[in-house]
Amino acid sequence: MSYQVLARKWRPRNFSTLVGQEHVVRALTHALTEQRLHHAYLFTGTRGVGKTTIARILAKSLNCETGITATPCGKCSACLEIDSGRFVDLLEVDAATNTRVDEMRQLLENAVYAPTRGRFKVYVIDEVHMLSNSAFNAMLKTLEEPPEHVKFILATTDPQKIPVTVLSRCLQFNLKQMPAMAISAHLAHILQAEGLPHEASALSLIARSAAGSMRDALSLLDQAIAHGAGKVDESQVRTMLGTVDQDFLFGILDALVAGDAAAMLSVAADLSVRSLSFSATLQELAGLLTRIQIVQCVPAALDDDDPDRSRLLALCSALTPEFVQLAYQIVCHGRNELSSAPDEYAGFVMTLLRLHAFRPSSVADVIASIPSRPVHVAGQYAHTAQPVARAILQPPPDREAEASPATTSNAEIRQKSGLTAAATNWRDIVANLNLSGLARELAQHCELRRLGESDCLLRLPPTHGHLQMKPSPDRLQQALSDYFGRPILLRFELADVEAETPAATAGRERQARQDKAVAAIEQDNFVRDVIEVFDASLIDSSIKPIV
Repeated sequence: MSYQVLARKWRPRNFSTLVGQEHVVRALTHALTEQRLHHAYLFTGTRGVGKTTIARILAKSLNCETGITATPCGKCSACLEIDSGRFVDLLEVDAATNTRVDEMRQLLENAVYAPTRGRFKVYVIDEVHMLSNSAFNAMLKTLEEPPEHVKFILATTDPQKIPVTVLSRCLQFNLKQMPAMAISAHLAHILQAEGLPHEASALSLIARSAAGSMRDALSLLDQAIAHGAGKVDESQVRTMLGTVDQDFLFGILDALVAGDAAAMLSVAADLSVRSLSFSATLQELAGLLTRIQIVQCVPAALDDDDPDRSRLLALCSALTPEFVQLAYQIVCHGRNELSSAPDEYAGFVMTLLRLHAFRPSSVADVIASIPSRPVHVAGQYAHTAQPVARAILQPPPDREAEASPATTSNAEIRQKSGLTAAATNWRDIVANLNLSGLARELAQHCELRRLGESDCLLRLPPTHGHLQMKPSPDRLQQALSDYFGRPILLRFELADVEAETPAATAGRERQARQDKAVAAIEQDNFVRDVIEVFDASLIDSSIKPIV
């Protein structure tokens, strides 16, 4: 007897053996049990998630000789013929090869005739989105009001291409992609039934490579069995799939924690010798960092039987959550930059060295040096050689000495900045700066906190944090430096202001002028007479003060 592939041999024959589509099974089971049968069903989802399988099980449930049931017997002649694909009243149509209107009309002409063997004549139209517009139009009337003995089951991987007139006539079920854990558990069940030895880690690799498709997973399992001569182990599966051994990934992160750049380059050399994909390696490394971050945030998410449990917990302790986020971003950017690198090896090595340059210890030092209030560097004055990092790591100012403008004396500000009495007000300074656009808006919404010989600290409300978008802070810093005639290093802190900003002052004054103008109009004798005689009303927004 010829060999039957696993995807066909282990195709589910009833709803109880279907994996990963519990929401669809529940709805169909209730409908069949309560005899609430729709005349048209539409199953959508990616390849290999069970659309055609569910259609066949539903056809058996409708035509089983024991009656309409959610649990077909699988032993009667109708069930056996449907399983073998020779039931005369089950018509499976491939819409990809029957796209024309004539073919659809010919198919539907037979719908008026009673079924030959079964209780219902079931039309299963696969990849229905491939039908032409004329073919869709031809089936609309029959699809809306079919004979009582006809059921339509449509399946598609692209529901967006189906006309809404067809969608509105169907009961639609969206099939989900299979979770990797559900796939690996099902593969383990199959291998136990087949009596074949296997490793759980190998099945996890196959499940991840299947990308949510059970059919793809079974095809890969067939290939793995042949590749391993009847045995499914991790090393053979990795070789077959070309995936990266987890030991390489953990080796990179262990070397990163130890600050050993030579060990990281050694891993890169090993990957190159084995001709493994650097893009796939970075993809797997990003996945490992994701697992680490999940365990750091939700420790209960780590299974006790996870084979990598001890190594994951060790890395969770050695790496800070902030660094894991940074490393994930570096890895993802590095993978995207491989195509523009001199070669993939160089791009991969530079990504590893970038991780080393921002290794956990250096990131922890930076985080420990940042003030409690967020400080953002706007830029560096063109003639100043001081590095930007110095501004980032600058210790927080003395909060007691940094009082609000309401309590800080103008004399102290003048002493520090060399300003005249007329220029100590931030609003006056802004008015004399050569600014426009977003840079002027940024200055208008800030509060002056400190002005020294070479630096200036401004406070910006968080609601206006978007005004720090480049190049506005650089333009404001340049304007201040030009105004005072010396380099000024500009720094910002995001916090609620304690005094009125120039923008708030201007708004208050503008509203006062508007209120004064409205009051003057309301007191005008002519306006009052018009309102009284004609029952008119005054529209405040139409009144503009004369400046």
